[in-house]
Amino acid sequence: MAFGLNQVRWTETICAATAIVAALLPFAVRAEGIDTEHIFGFMIGSDVGTVGEREFQSVTTGRFAKDSGTYRAMSQQLEAEFVPMQDFRVEVGTTFMAHDIAGVPGLDDRRQLSWQGLSVDLRYRFLDRETAPFGMTLAMETHADRVDETTAAVVRSYGTEFTAAFDREVIPNVAVAALNLSYEPEWTRVPATGSAERDATVGAALGLMVQVRPGVLLGGEARYFRKYDGIGLDAFAGQALFIGPTAYFQLSESSRLTAAWGIQAWGQRPGSNATLDLVNFERHQARLVFGVNF
Repeated sequence: MAFGLNQVRWTETICAATAIVAALLPFAVRAEGIDTEHIFGFMIGSDVGTVGEREFQSVTTGRFAKDSGTYRAMSQQLEAEFVPMQDFRVEVGTTFMAHDIAGVPGLDDRRQLSWQGLSVDLRYRFLDRETAPFGMTLAMETHADRVDETTAAVVRSYGTEFTAAFDREVIPNVAVAALNLSYEPEWTRVPATGSAERDATVGAALGLMVQVRPGVLLGGEARYFRKYDGIGLDAFAGQALFIGPTAYFQLSESSRLTAAWGIQAWGQRPGSNATLDLVNFERHQARLVFGVNF
């Protein structure tokens, strides 16, 4: 009964958000195009910035709720972005993690704050929306971690997320739609036991953002993931669909803020009749991104 009530409330929230966006759309103000580099929360756009541009970015991500017990995982990523040449962006970052885990099946109880690791994100734009029917960028983000983002255990983990990002202004200077396709293989070794694991996650995401006034965009993202044991997609482990709103605010000429939230609306795991996969994924995900040019 509780699950049904939550589903009704979620449906009502989606309808209300859609109605608000629809009501605001006629009053949207035309501007000099929409830069998609930072307007999405969990997704990425095809824009990569202009030559010589430098930015500092803070990305706070929260993941909450598993099958039972208490599960909270917060990551704080600090990044520096550079555009050394036309259509090419470089980003280097470091991440800290905080975990609060208690009574979750299959996970040790932990409450800790730790330095997780380092990352490098490279993006190259192959198609520019101004000269092509749509924008297209390929991104490769490599990370090396010493703490597992899910279990908080000490590990030696290496992975790379490959993303193909496409976007197009469906209403010029007012609304932009984006598609992300991703593949992320990961190698993990646990020094305490000597065990090693290989897994991979593939995903597809759709996003739509509407400029309701200059520097303010509202919209949402729908993200679908499939988890596999083995980097060659050897054995299916689970799948999940996340849906939620996104908001972007241009705070000043040099600063910006993006906020996004997603709820697992549907999921499935082999051998389970549950309509959510709360073993491989969380029930809720949230993200807050603050950036400034320097």
